[in-house]
Amino acid sequence: MKDELFNFISSYISITDEEKEAIIALDVFRSVKKGTVLLREGQYSDQGYFVLKGCLRAYYEIDGEEKTTAFYTEMDPVLPHCVINKEPSRYYISCVEDAVITVGNPEMEEEMYRKFPKFEIICRAFSGEMLAKQQIDFDEFKTSSPEQRYLNLLEKRPDLIQRVPQHQLASYLGIKPQSLSRLKRRILENS
Repeated sequence: MKDELFNFISSYISITDEEKEAIIALDVFRSVKKGTVLLREGQYSDQGYFVLKGCLRAYYEIDGEEKTTAFYTEMDPVLPHCVINKEPSRYYISCVEDAVITVGNPEMEEEMYRKFPKFEIICRAFSGEMLAKQQIDFDEFKTSSPEQRYLNLLEKRPDLIQRVPQHQLASYLGIKPQSLSRLKRRILENS
């Protein structure tokens, strides 16, 4: 898994053996089991994650019902709002699949920036990309019908269809599981 992370970093900046060793020395790599809750509503946390393998899900619990807002898969960063605003989390993050992640915090980040300033370059570039992607995703979600959302998911993230339980997908799309079943059937009939 370390190689996947180093390859990802290398797509932004060159990385030396010394820098690789510094990352390994931070002891950030974790294996987590399916069903593990990494963050709970009301919990304070200073931990961010980076998914190397597997799938994580962010969701709110509203009136006893889970409302999925995001799925994070390979090479996705996960930075809970509570890390930034230092308030209790308003949502949960859990593992949909067994996963391998990196776990970091702002202090570790600052230490890496001091030792290796070029890491700040990758973080800024990646943050900008992620912010733009999130804005596009949000706009597409708000301006599309459930059918368009599903077709968009099939086009951009088809792996989720096989990896994620249908009730979580339906929640993510903003519909009930029964509506998702009907939508899938209608799309199949029309293709």
